[in-house]
Amino acid sequence: MTPPDDIGAGGRRPARAPGARRLTRHRLFWPATFLASLLLGNVAFTHDFFAVRVQNGHLYGSLIDILQFGAPLILVSLGMTLVIATRGIDLSVGSTVAIAGALACEHIATAKDPGSLPTVLSAITLAVGVAAAIGLLNGLLVARLYVQPIVATLVLMVAGRGVAQLITDGQIISVSSSAYKMIGGGYWLTLPFAVLLAAALVAVTSFVTRRTALGMLIESVGGNPVASRLVGVRAAGLLVMVYVVSAVCAAVAGLMISSNVSSADGNNAGLWIELDAILAVVIGGTALTGGRFSVGGTVLGALIIQTLSTTIYTLGVPPETTLVFKALVVMAVCLVQSPAFRARLSRRRRPAASAPAVGDAGVRQQEVHP
Repeated sequence: MTPPDDIGAGGRRPARAPGARRLTRHRLFWPATFLASLLLGNVAFTHDFFAVRVQNGHLYGSLIDILQFGAPLILVSLGMTLVIATRGIDLSVGSTVAIAGALACEHIATAKDPGSLPTVLSAITLAVGVAAAIGLLNGLLVARLYVQPIVATLVLMVAGRGVAQLITDGQIISVSSSAYKMIGGGYWLTLPFAVLLAAALVAVTSFVTRRTALGMLIESVGGNPVASRLVGVRAAGLLVMVYVVSAVCAAVAGLMISSNVSSADGNNAGLWIELDAILAVVIGGTALTGGRFSVGGTVLGALIIQTLSTTIYTLGVPPETTLVFKALVVMAVCLVQSPAFRARLSRRRRPAASAPAVGDAGVRQQEVHP
């Protein structure tokens, strides 16, 4: 009688991984655990950290602030995730943030009716359209001219920051428009509108990449571009698309940032946000080598970065050591996520493979061939 499928040689049933081990191996376990640890750690210094109150029909509290101020980073990281999944990188998102905010504020400030809704809508259309053109240029350089992604986007990272300062003439452009203020500083259904907008874009991206073949095609291009080309996947079109999506997400983030402060600063808006976005993507479990990606992990990574900024302020870390403290914490998160590091830390050793039953085999052989 043949043994069951889960019975190995020698009649021994292989040990199954316990539920706790399967849980810790989930790609979202460690980011979620670290985010929860950061949030709980703030309670020790701010006892009402989790308190959420309703004031003038709006929700207020530290958690709401983390979501609101983290919404731009979530959007930039969302676009960066798709780019990294194709084995690329987009260093121009920070400049795109500055250009989008500068274009929108400049258009509103010079309009005849700055506070009107048509003026705000035309400013948004202009900013997003120019950002899409920037993403298209990045995509064509990478997909058609075969320029290395880090080089192609580095050029626009430097040049784009200069373009933003040219638009603002090196000055801070202030606007006064309640309709424009709604994007980054307004509320709807008691929640910050920026949070709702970011959640909607994340939901759409997750649905499109996981409920259609698009996500699988992106992963195939990033995982094995040669095999993808041989099976007929149009990698060039996908590359152009992800860079356009990344630029559009950065433009919406730029609109959020500029509208929240009702001004545009071509020099400082979105400065180094591309590095935070890359960190958020990596913390979320997406490898820089391309292939499989996680939208949910990216959102957790962005919230970790934003919560870390709040934690630094809560702990009273000196400003001159803020970046060092942030880098150390991010490094700790990456190490904790590494299976190899955890194995070395706990000094785990795989059990030695059981030696073959030579004696039994010899006996059987002797029985068959005396």
